[in-house]
Amino acid sequence: MSNGHIRLRAWRDSDAEALYKLASDPEVGPRAGWPPHQSVDESRQVICDIFSSGTVWAVVLTETDEIIGSVGYLTKKDSNILIGSNDCEIGYWIGRPYWGRGLCTEAARMVVDYCLNTLNVTHVWGVCNPDNLASARVMEKVGLRFTGRIEECNPLNNGDHGPVKIYLL
Repeated sequence: MSNGHIRLRAWRDSDAEALYKLASDPEVGPRAGWPPHQSVDESRQVICDIFSSGTVWAVVLTETDEIIGSVGYLTKKDSNILIGSNDCEIGYWIGRPYWGRGLCTEAARMVVDYCLNTLNVTHVWGVCNPDNLASARVMEKVGLRFTGRIEECNPLNNGDHGPVKIYLL
């Protein structure tokens, strides 16, 4: 998938160093519910175990072919919250050097469009830490609306339980 500034592509084993460079930043992972990566080998394992699911893509700058983050969706069985059988939950993160440029919004919009128009899901859900205002803005820009619910979510990738704001389209 692609649009003006970015394109989405499958993650590759060879992306481990680029992933580590972004995901080792202590300002990135904890905002998205996972701990900073500790090694290139850990990043390679994440690519193998999580990003190879077929529902997660590398976000790549079209102009430079540089990986800047990740975006994808979860189905009911993997969702952090209770969703319907024909629903999905979007997730995304962008490396700190690319914050504030609208690139995460572009990537999230591409996945929302894919979920609605290709997968024909009934609802698109999203969750974020109540303090993560940037993530909340991304969801709002792509059409999700805060449901008014803040709930304890399933254990995140780092094993933490925590409150999340729940968004829905």
